[in-house]
Amino acid sequence: MQENTTRNEIRQLKAEQPRLRSIEVALKLNCTELQVIQALPPEQEVTMLPAEQAQDLLTEIADWGKVTCIIEVSGFVFEVKAPFPKGKNAYGYYNLSHDSEGLQGHLKLNNISEIALLTPTIQGKLSYCVQFFDHQGNSIFKIYLGRDKDGQVIPEQIARFNALSTTTANNETIAIVTN
Repeated sequence: MQENTTRNEIRQLKAEQPRLRSIEVALKLNCTELQVIQALPPEQEVTMLPAEQAQDLLTEIADWGKVTCIIEVSGFVFEVKAPFPKGKNAYGYYNLSHDSEGLQGHLKLNNISEIALLTPTIQGKLSYCVQFFDHQGNSIFKIYLGRDKDGQVIPEQIARFNALSTTTANNETIAIVTN
């Protein structure tokens, strides 16, 4: 019963205040950001992928060109606009390459529980986002598709994102579009 109540509360709050970000909805309703994402109404595009696909997905995204990686912690928002770096496994982490400028770090892939592919409208513009969640339902980080100098999402990235959206939770591999 509580799950349905929360789902209904989330949908009602989003209908009343559509500009609220998912983290803001979660804070207002004392639920997780993952619960907010999972409760989005059917007209909002959300595809959930299993955590086991994280490394394949990150490897794929590393070939997409410039994206925006967002990490939000305690009201602080960090953004890196650059190609997502390639990585490799070592010492229990997926280590992002230090050979490039921009984002660097070490990802504990075991801490990812869910991955969401989202197409939210932000400030009146359709966006495309890959969001990673931990086992408590909190957002770890988000990767938004890149935009050109006119503010349009890069069409090649949209095609590759849409190919990921057709991947089902039962698939072992990530669908890859090649031209």
